[in-house]
Amino acid sequence: MYSMTGADIVIRLLERQGIDTVFGIPGGAILPIYDALSRSGRIRHILTRHEQGAGFMAQGMARSTGKPAVFFATSGPGATNMLTAFADAKFDSVPVICITGQVSRALLGTDAFQEVDIYGMTIPVAKHNFLVRSGEQLLGVIPEAFRIATSGRCGPVLVDIPRDVQLGMTDFANWPEPGLPELAAEPEIGQLHEALAMLHAAQRPVLMVGGGVIASDSADLVRVLAEKAGLPVAMSLQGLGSMPADHPLNLGLVGMHGARCTNMILDVCDLLMVVGARLDDRATGDAKQFCPNARIVHIDIDPSELGKIYIPHVDIVGDANRVLEYFLRHIEDRDRGPWLREVAALKLRHPLHMPGADDPCTAYGIIRQVARLIGDEAIVATDVGQHQMRTAQAYPLTRPRQWLSSGGLGAMGFGLPAAIGAAVANPERPVICFTGDGSLFMNIQELATAAELHVNVKVVLVNNNGLGLIHQLQDLFFDSRLFAWEYRHQTDFIRIAEGFGVPAVDLGSHPKPLEGLAEALCRPGPALIHIRIPAGDNVYPIVPPGAANTVMIGD
Repeated sequence: MYSMTGADIVIRLLERQGIDTVFGIPGGAILPIYDALSRSGRIRHILTRHEQGAGFMAQGMARSTGKPAVFFATSGPGATNMLTAFADAKFDSVPVICITGQVSRALLGTDAFQEVDIYGMTIPVAKHNFLVRSGEQLLGVIPEAFRIATSGRCGPVLVDIPRDVQLGMTDFANWPEPGLPELAAEPEIGQLHEALAMLHAAQRPVLMVGGGVIASDSADLVRVLAEKAGLPVAMSLQGLGSMPADHPLNLGLVGMHGARCTNMILDVCDLLMVVGARLDDRATGDAKQFCPNARIVHIDIDPSELGKIYIPHVDIVGDANRVLEYFLRHIEDRDRGPWLREVAALKLRHPLHMPGADDPCTAYGIIRQVARLIGDEAIVATDVGQHQMRTAQAYPLTRPRQWLSSGGLGAMGFGLPAAIGAAVANPERPVICFTGDGSLFMNIQELATAAELHVNVKVVLVNNNGLGLIHQLQDLFFDSRLFAWEYRHQTDFIRIAEGFGVPAVDLGSHPKPLEGLAEALCRPGPALIHIRIPAGDNVYPIVPPGAANTVMIGD
């Protein structure tokens, strides 16, 4: 028999799940769990500077490894501070578990100090959530949280634990088995046959892949299938890295900021096979004009995504790995030389323009030169905005789980903490965070966490002294009525970084910018690399909101 407090049970169950790192900030309602964590010899705690930072760090760990990650927050403001990171994990299907402290059961519903209904608040943005009522429940809830977070379409799970449950003693006979992901149901064989027949019959097929391919570890299958069947491969934002950037069948990013050639190729294809992508508005543009000449096969592990925006001709509910394996076993080789020559001609005729690609003091140049100097092992995180779209267009990604970016929620402040989480999980690999000044302001305090941990995170700050994408959208679509985009005070990010303990370099004032960049990238530990760009330095091409993907501006 075992006799333990609820807090000790939580920590022991996390250890049994293989968790070795937890991010968070303590507070009164979760102090019993922190007290138990202090006695764990197997779990490292990383004290972040904000609960949102803790959530994004857990995401960086989970996204870069494919394994579930855990973060803690206390009740009240601690819990509400983590909501954005939690919602972001829901949008992008990231397996994280957030454990929050709650006021004691007798105080629930009394507006006690630091009481909020975080269970109710997270219902719209959680894959599942629990309010634990007893120590006995913890024995089932913690493994169940891991099972739910990692099964099917992954997502965030909340476990809210009242303080008196953490302190109370529980007697039990046996430890439960760790929570493991369930096997996905087998896809329907008739739909697989129909999709395969459509692929064999197609003359101009395209494969479009999303985050589901990354989550199911299917990138190698995508490449082999593309090569065997002659399939050009387009990617959603979360699908980047599924095909090496230099592969001749790689079409790159599709949609709002994709290259014109990519959107034109989809416009003339006769079959679009979508694997693990949501077909959201940023990818499709006007859904009524998306792939007008194509029949569509949509494959997703989440049945709610099928037909939500675009009604496919064939929909297949299933794990991308199993579906792609089936196609590989049964696909017939096809000579699609004419189609691939047409694709190659469109890529040559409408390439993606990257002005200043050789100059590290330009918006595209800093991306290309960092990639050239750092090597293909680097993990690449971004914040949200113009720099995010340029990096998605221009960084030569070579492998899955190399790309970490907030997609569905588009959360500014994601990049730096996500990069820290990835660096903690992958200490042998360099991590690059591309950010803008507007995004960096959101979680700039985590520079202190990076300095404290001495993680190998290089923060590349492209500074236009304002909200660049807001400026661009107002300039293009609001008759140049520019408002509330500019910071009137110029912040000295070099001094701020150094104040946090992070070495910094301003390439614009460096006598040899390329050498300064190389030195900063080679330096152990964190660093901030700063360039300034003009406010009107827009990212192109861009599809106007609500327009067809072929209606592109500025390429």
